[in-house]
Amino acid sequence: MSDPYRTSIPPDSSAALHGSTVLVGVCGGIAAYKCAGIVSALRQRGADVHVIMTEAAQKFVSALTFQALSNNAVHTDMFGEGSAWEIAHIGLVRKTDALLILNATANTLAKLAHGIADNLLTTCVLATRKPVIVAAAMNTQMLAAAPTQANIAALQARGFEFVEPGAGFLACGEFGEGRLAGEEDIISALSLVIRRGRQLAGVRVLITAGPTREFIDPARFLSNPASGRMGYALAAEAAARGANTLLISGPTELRPAANVECIRVTSAREMEAAVLEHLPGVTLFIGAAAVADFRPALVSTHKVKKEKADTAVALEPNPDIIAEVAAHRPPGCLVVGFAAESENIERNAREKLERKQLDCIIANRIGADGGAFGAADNEVLILWGADGREAVPRNSKSAIAAAILDRVAMLRGRS
Repeated sequence: MSDPYRTSIPPDSSAALHGSTVLVGVCGGIAAYKCAGIVSALRQRGADVHVIMTEAAQKFVSALTFQALSNNAVHTDMFGEGSAWEIAHIGLVRKTDALLILNATANTLAKLAHGIADNLLTTCVLATRKPVIVAAAMNTQMLAAAPTQANIAALQARGFEFVEPGAGFLACGEFGEGRLAGEEDIISALSLVIRRGRQLAGVRVLITAGPTREFIDPARFLSNPASGRMGYALAAEAAARGANTLLISGPTELRPAANVECIRVTSAREMEAAVLEHLPGVTLFIGAAAVADFRPALVSTHKVKKEKADTAVALEPNPDIIAEVAAHRPPGCLVVGFAAESENIERNAREKLERKQLDCIIANRIGADGGAFGAADNEVLILWGADGREAVPRNSKSAIAAAILDRVAMLRGRS
């Protein structure tokens, strides 16, 4: 079975958790009894813990147990009586720093992957814009089953964090993977996510995304196959890390994350004007848009009939937005660019990094053997300074966005 999980251990979980508010979901499985210890440990580390139990979870452990351990009312009914925390799902998720789903069953994973909101836990997950960490627990064969693996992959593509389950003797009598991860592994993964969620607090981030269109006449334009997915993923990740995020987007069908402000433009000159207008005060600029290099020198106000059309179209250069930003950046602003290349990837990207005086550049391959434009996943090469280099293997664009911002955070720390 392939390993779809990724997590790492922060050096001090207590510091990250102290003063945080964590919403914990407990699912129906024998591992529910282990969740009591995790809730207790979170509270001991200074977290304000609120627990949601599914109906099945209450068959294994009583709500009173979690109430005593968390020192807060336990939420079990989507239609129950109101409380100080506004029992409605929106009220529950509004004050949390992260949502931790413990002993997640195959059934719960399937519901989350497909947007089914038929209980309080799944409704809260659907409503939240905060980080979600999942620790699964189930029979080995259920975990390895193709539908479960597909559901995990779908959730990871949306930015869910998974803590790898342990291996050992299972309640069903079998030996294998599927045990709930250890208490410290879960707490460490949660504290890492919460720490990351505060990483860009107070930082003003401006990101460009998508293609631009340069019209020849009302029916025809010059453009490129960029989908905007990478820029939108970067904006969502920056906002999730606490940044005040503005996305300036060319034409795309994508919708920005709820906590991302978005300005939509069409042409390169419109994008340039919007960027320069909002650049003052920005501390991180990421130029992920695929800006058209040229535009028609003459634009017809009416559709040109093909019988009368001149097959030669005179072009003139568009503004170089990333170079303008680098040259006129606000004090302390880090500028990150992209280089979509079909050959000599690293050499061409590093030349662009130096020529445009960028702090960092993200290089990726386009063409038949790369296919970065429009793809749901990508692999990139992050370059900075004279010889800084990090290769990020193929993954979902949300995971690539996280890797890019991890590196950018390190560069900001050194500046």
